[in-house]
Amino acid sequence: MAARATTRSRKPAKPRASKRAVVPELPAAEELERLKLSPEVAWYLVDRGIPLPDCPPLHKTPEPRDQPGAQFDPARVDKVIAAFSKLRHTKGQWAGQPLKPDPWQVAYVIAPVFGWVHWDDDADDYVRIINELYVDVPRKNGKSTLCGGIAIYMTCADGEPGAEVLAAATTKDQARFVFDPIRQLCDKAPALKGHVKPLRDKIVHPKSGSYFQVISNVADAQHGANLHCYVCDELHIHKTPDMLETLETGTGSRRQPLGVVITTADTGKRETPYDNKRRRIEQLARGVLHDPTTYGVIFAAPADADPHAESTWRAANPGFGISPTRAFLVKQSRKAEASPVELASYKRLHLGIRTRQEIKFLRLDDWDRNAGMVDETKLHGRDTWGGLDLAATSDLLALCWLFPDDSDGTLDAIWRFWTPEDNLPALDKRTAKAASKWVREGWLTATPGNVADYNWIKHTIREDRDLFRVRSLGYDPWNASQLTNDLVSERAPMVKVRQGFQTMSPVLKETQRLIRQGTPQRPVLRHGGNPIVRWCVDNLSIAQDPAGNVKPDKANSGDKIDGVSALLTAMSEVLARPPRRKSRYSDEDEIMVV
Repeated sequence: MAARATTRSRKPAKPRASKRAVVPELPAAEELERLKLSPEVAWYLVDRGIPLPDCPPLHKTPEPRDQPGAQFDPARVDKVIAAFSKLRHTKGQWAGQPLKPDPWQVAYVIAPVFGWVHWDDDADDYVRIINELYVDVPRKNGKSTLCGGIAIYMTCADGEPGAEVLAAATTKDQARFVFDPIRQLCDKAPALKGHVKPLRDKIVHPKSGSYFQVISNVADAQHGANLHCYVCDELHIHKTPDMLETLETGTGSRRQPLGVVITTADTGKRETPYDNKRRRIEQLARGVLHDPTTYGVIFAAPADADPHAESTWRAANPGFGISPTRAFLVKQSRKAEASPVELASYKRLHLGIRTRQEIKFLRLDDWDRNAGMVDETKLHGRDTWGGLDLAATSDLLALCWLFPDDSDGTLDAIWRFWTPEDNLPALDKRTAKAASKWVREGWLTATPGNVADYNWIKHTIREDRDLFRVRSLGYDPWNASQLTNDLVSERAPMVKVRQGFQTMSPVLKETQRLIRQGTPQRPVLRHGGNPIVRWCVDNLSIAQDPAGNVKPDKANSGDKIDGVSALLTAMSEVLARPPRRKSRYSDEDEIMVV
């Protein structure tokens, strides 16, 4: 397993099938979609005689197959699998046998990550497209051996001179727990004798000047960090993001680095390193965000599945039947049936279910069905009711206008968004660089400085009042500001809209009802597919009181929900408007004063 001068090919190897008379027959497109397999990875599995796994992850981010210049190189995947086979299992019934990756590990981890490459002018070579990997899988599914195999490959066989590979742990005891199994993999592998030196706290590959080491504090991560690869095992144990952020920033000078996070689920606590990372992977999987350099899979049972059914065990555990065994899960299930405490632990550790589940009140698929086309010029002169959200002057601010059409019961919605220029890098980091794209495309206005420039917002509202017939503009009195005072002094129809259960519950429920009614052919709440609002909808969490009333929960939402808050405030004004009747003096509709 000694490293060669380089392992990056000048051109991806031609698929083996091109040399054969018969190209392997792939399953139908519908079956590939069900299995969440790309045609390239499916071809690789069939061509190499690897069974197609029937255990698709609950969430899987897109493979970078549509990136400009992307190519799938099967030879690179072959090389990783060959490197794994040089290692030996160290425990249990397979001790001493070659470490052969399971079909699911090839299909959903190794092939997508190591197979997709593109040309890099700076490296003058083909390099991997994916440089960040996230695998969320229940216990006993071979997580440690997958972790160890990738770490050793990146240390000894990826062709990177002087590769520095680190594994992150939170304590010295955890560091040993991470390092010792990987050290044993090297120590027990005959093919590695004479090529690597497994020391007490480090594995060295003298020929390439590379090493693998476990660290347990941020200072060690910062010391001379020029990382080719890092592995973070059990992210849910990390209480602060400092370690992971330090590792992520340590790979900037490498040609094709790889950051690996492999973990089990947490309890559902918000704003933790695990929560932030998992939420980002789920948003990438849903297409809310886009980042071809990040790839992740989450294996878990649906939250509403029967936790004691074998079908649920199979859905959550890609290694079911081998590791974990059916007998093991039967035992764990029986223990969980006897105790609510054991049930919560069992669902998290063995079914991948976060035990504190957020309520998705506005579903993204319902929202998307209502995108429709919104021509703002056709709204000129129309009656409109607005909502203004000024909750975070240093982050994102939002204004929403709603235009009811009483002839068919539908509404059109448009938004204005602002953020301070100095906040754009932070917003980019949270949105996979989508924020800068929103600015370029005109969805978001970046105002000068580090706090929102109210003059910009006031100017926009004045322009809108000239274009539309503004009946009212709602705002949260808790966040009243000089801007709202100025608008009131200009005789703008400002209305205080409180954000508690009493006001927000009927508004949220009516919004939910409207978007569930909508179809692509007949959107009921047309929003034009605004990408910022879509992100806000996906972030939204709600709070619920004992009486079943609901309201937005900003504290526990995944990220900013200002676009939704502005919509709901505007909707509150729409619902509170006086009824319409025919005037006895005119053929036109008028608002009846009550």
